[in-house]
Amino acid sequence: MRTLFRAATTGAVVAATVLAGGTAHATPADPGVTAKLIAQKTVGDTDYIVREITVPPGQATGWHFHDGPLYGYIQQGTLSHFNSTCASDGVYAKGSTLQEPAGPGNVHIGRNLGDVPLVLTVLYVLPHGAPFSQDAPNPGCSFE
Repeated sequence: MRTLFRAATTGAVVAATVLAGGTAHATPADPGVTAKLIAQKTVGDTDYIVREITVPPGQATGWHFHDGPLYGYIQQGTLSHFNSTCASDGVYAKGSTLQEPAGPGNVHIGRNLGDVPLVLTVLYVLPHGAPFSQDAPNPGCSFE
């Protein structure tokens, strides 16, 4: 119940800020970020989806969260991962794996600060029909 109340309150504050003309803007992925569907399977009420994500040098995923956990493998390049405190919570080189927890309390951004394309293989474990990610406003960081 407390989580539901917190989520509703956060949603109301963001909506009010946007409607009032404030600065809470969703941050979609940068131009050039692409995704290719590799496999998809639904079991019960859960979608298991594998995608290949490519982030060009100097680009980012945009601030977002997922409705289910995500598991990634870095095929090429280096992923610089930041949480909503604007702090780096991991730098993942080729061959590394990462896990992103679910929910609006886990807003994050993936950035390619290197000079080669970042290529990830990602497994999404989502409630059936949920989007791959939900855009979120920049939490006040000096970067997108």
